Amino acid sequence: MKALVLAASSAIVLFGCTTVGPNYSLPDNAAINAPYANAAIDGVDRAPVTQSEVPAKWWRLYDDPVVDQLVTAALASNTDLRVAAANLARSRAEVEFANRQGGFSGKTSAAFQRAQESAEQYLLTEKIPVVNEGALELSISYEIDLFGKLKRGVEAANADDEAVEAAQDLARVAVVADVVRAYVEACSAGEELEIAQKSLGLQKQRVTLSQRLRDAGRGNQSEVTRGQTQADTLAADIPRFVARRRVAQYQLAMLLARAPSDLPKAALNCKRLPKLRAPIPVGDGAALLRRRPDVRQAERQLASSTARIGVATAALYPSVSLGASVGSVGVVEDLFGANTNRWAFGPLISWSFPINGQRARVRQAEAATGGALARFDGVVLKALQETQSSLATYASDTTRADALRTAYKSAIESADETNRLYRAGRESFLNDLDATRTLTGVAAQVAAAEGQVAIDQVNLFRALGGGWQTDEAVAQNSKGK
Repeated sequence: MKALVLAASSAIVLFGCTTVGPNYSLPDNAAINAPYANAAIDGVDRAPVTQSEVPAKWWRLYDDPVVDQLVTAALASNTDLRVAAANLARSRAEVEFANRQGGFSGKTSAAFQRAQESAEQYLLTEKIPVVNEGALELSISYEIDLFGKLKRGVEAANADDEAVEAAQDLARVAVVADVVRAYVEACSAGEELEIAQKSLGLQKQRVTLSQRLRDAGRGNQSEVTRGQTQADTLAADIPRFVARRRVAQYQLAMLLARAPSDLPKAALNCKRLPKLRAPIPVGDGAALLRRRPDVRQAERQLASSTARIGVATAALYPSVSLGASVGSVGVVEDLFGANTNRWAFGPLISWSFPINGQRARVRQAEAATGGALARFDGVVLKALQETQSSLATYASDTTRADALRTAYKSAIESADETNRLYRAGRESFLNDLDATRTLTGVAAQVAAAEGQVAIDQVNLFRALGGGWQTDEAVAQNSKGK
């Protein structure tokens, strides 16, 4: 017994602090450590943005309480977020399971039977009588994590849990951006529909006037026909705007998990785009990569893969447990007597031979870690590409919208001048109507361009990766600062 205890103690002393496999640290050659990933985001100087920190609830930069109302409702009821919450709860259970592995464990058993035992089994020559047999046993063991297999398993489970938490944050980013975008598209379609209906009304007036001039002998049928063709063309565009608005409303309803008719009236009847009260804050490259949940998710998956190398490596070595058991085995009438009681104490060493391909498992884990690093680098590069592309598109569309707004101002001045001359009797009503129709046409282009800029803004906010922070997380960050 002393020799067994001494052997177990020696093993613990020699290997008790050994944890096989690599300790995780972010590789120096990872893309996130590259200078371009930590510099100012390319394209900031060409777009109407600032390098201020991105707010946690970026949608409140809009001067529109309906936006905040819709986002708040979606965060409380969206089905994708419910799925993400269920996945996180399952992941937390996996962490708890991993933490409870190893250490102390116990087992108890009890069996009773009437039996005719074999005499030769016990090297006897005479028949053994039929008796009532009983067996009672209680055992306790403690698994010693000599090579860190359990520790690496806990590391992997914790990293997986943090990756799932990041996936939940990523789902929040997507839901918030999709809600704001659907609302923007509904408002944009409503505004363009209103302008199209106004243009159609003006064109109908022009057709009516052309018909009167024709009937009075001052016009011809071709002018009436051209005018009617233009009116029919404008009328054909109206269903497209109606459908766009309905599709956006259906999307909004799905995101909020409610019927379209249950949407706020302001969302159903919106005809003006929500406006930002300040330029979009974008921060710098390092802050972008720290903020984006998909980058954090990929980094945690890399940490989990690294820990699993240790799990696979530890399987090459023996497992050691210290155990003790007590019991009583024999004829039922003699149980708990001196002749039937038993006890045992000592180490249990288990080591399987041959390894049966376990080294290939280690190489498999190492290859998976290399793949996880490549994926992490790819996510970092994609984050930068998405943000820079969104900035370039936003800058281009903003410039176009500014130019169209300048043209709109010129169209207003032209329409006002023509109308002043018409009232003074120096221009015909037809020319005045044409100038007004031109003005509404330019207004339609401006509305479409501004709608695209509003969508670009949402896409940029989404690329920046904000909007996942909860109120509790925001409060904790504020205290930390």
